[in-house]
Parts: sequence; C-alpha cells; structure tokens
Amino acid sequence: MKTEILTILKETEGFVSGQDLCGRLNVSRTAVWKVIRQLEEEGYQIEAVRNKGYRLVQVADVMTEAEIGSRLQTDWLGKHLVYYYETDSTNVQAKKLAEAGCPNGTLVVADCQAAGKGRRGRSWSSPHGSSIYMSFVLRPDLPPYCASSVTLIAGMAVASAVREETGLDAQIKWPNDVVIAGKKVCGILTEMSAEPDFIHYVVIGTGVNVNQEAFPEEIAGTATSLRIEKGERIARAGLLASVMTHFESAYETFCATWDLSGLAADYESLLLNKDRPVRVLDPKGDFEGTARGINEKGELLVERQDGRLEYVYAGEVSVRGVYGYV
Repeated sequence: MKTEILTILKETEGFVSGQDLCGRLNVSRTAVWKVIRQLEEEGYQIEAVRNKGYRLVQVADVMTEAEIGSRLQTDWLGKHLVYYYETDSTNVQAKKLAEAGCPNGTLVVADCQAAGKGRRGRSWSSPHGSSIYMSFVLRPDLPPYCASSVTLIAGMAVASAVREETGLDAQIKWPNDVVIAGKKVCGILTEMSAEPDFIHYVVIGTGVNVNQEAFPEEIAGTATSLRIEKGERIARAGLLASVMTHFESAYETFCATWDLSGLAADYESLLLNKDRPVRVLDPKGDFEGTARGINEKGELLVERQDGRLEYVYAGEVSVRGVYGYV
C-alpha cells in the first residue's frame, strides 16, 4: 500500500484527500495516516491540511521498496522487487532467490552492502545512502556462450540512463565499465548457473557511484561519482528506474536474434574505445592495436598495426588505453 500511496501523491498536482486515498485503495483513514507517517520518517516532506488532504512537497533521495516501485515503468523487469536496507551482496541474495525458483526479472536492491562484489574477487565499496546496488535475475532460453552479450547490454543501459537523467557524457569502456571524464562510475558483475547447453539463470549485479563526494586515495585516480561530475545530488531511485527501462528495451531487441546485431550501432555510439589505441592484456601475450567496434557476439574488434583484425572475447582478456585505464 505504501507504494500505491506514494505513486498517487507523485502523480497528483496539489492535494489528494484522505477519503480519496481510502476509496481508491479500499483501506481505512487510519491505515492511510500510518503510511503517511512512515513516509515522513523515511524523509519525504508531506503537507497535511484539514479538508484538503495530503500533498507531496519534496521527494527525498531514498532507496526503499515503495520509492523504487513508484518509479518503475517496466513491463516485467523488477516487477518482483526484493529490497534490503543492508545485506551482504545483492548478487548473493539474487542467486539464492534464483536457486529457489524466483521469476524472470526479479530485482534485488540494497541501500548498503557489507560484502559487495566486483570482478575477479575484488570487493566493491558499498556504504549507506550514496549509491545504487542492485542485481536482477534473467532466465534466457539461449546457449551459455551467448550470455556474455547480456553484460554489454547492462553497460549500455547504465550509460544511457546516466546520460538521460543527468546530462553527463557517460561512455562505455569495453565491455561494460561506464566511464565519465576518464574515470569509472559503474561496475557490473555477471554470474551464471548453467549446463553445457542450457542456462538455469543469469544474475547481473550493478553498482553505480551516485552521490559519493570523495574516494579512498588508492582509487581516487580512477573512480568518480555522478555527484562529483555533476556538482549536485542525483535521485538514485529515478536513475535505477531509468536503467531498468533501458535494459528491458535493449534486452528485448537482443532476444529477437540472440545476438547484438540489432544493438551494435547503439553500443558503438557509447563506446569510448572506438577508433582509439588500446592495449589488450591477453594471457597468450599482450598486444596493441586500434579498437574498431564490436561484432554481433560482443567481441571487440582490434586492428593490429600490420592490419590483421583480432576478435577479443571479454571473458579471456582485459583492455586498457595505451597510456592508462582508458
């Protein structure tokens, strides 16, 4: 009921009467009053006037189930929403839910992670009240070797949402790091449960640095936040909802062909590496070349100095700029 009341308050210009809320939700005035008090405790400014009702004065930057639910505009992604004020890792919780049979599109969100996870076992700093920590479950009917493409779609969704919600020039460092002004603002970790020819589920975990004002010295040179770059606070729930909308749309395009042929042009428009020198860190031997875009599999096309074209697979190597991270 909290989500429904919050949505009504947001959609109504001026006051909405308590009687109207009671009638639309088939609840008592006391129940409405209790929800209003709960919303105020969470940080919303709500004006209450006798004989007029309630009016939402200011939306707080909160990450709650009600706030997220009131903003989601998707058809299926995030409709089953699980929220934690604090948890170990949204990926850990999403995998538990997936093992228990949760529906496709289940979304797990936390305001804080005690054990946030990055790629290759790295930790991801996840304090309260500053960023987006979320994971969602997909159950695609495709071979496991196609799953890496979904990670690129997630990077596209975040970069597109950041540009839409903030106006910042967010770009992608292949395959899925979202970068602003040469510094990383988002990390994406994809984990999968599969058999040789069948995927049980894919979990896509996303951490976006939104309102941090500073970073530890060891990562300050390569990490940034939307607040630092924009110079103002960003509403996290609104950005999260936008990411979900962009991902759902792109994923449905992907599902039509089970490859990135319909998305490659959009992806390359955001690709920071395109037509720039890169260094490929490959266990078989590092090499340098010029990034030329991606193919339908999501592989990075790197032209060597002798003109040979290499197809770089994300699961095997890392790509850097010749002189640093980008």
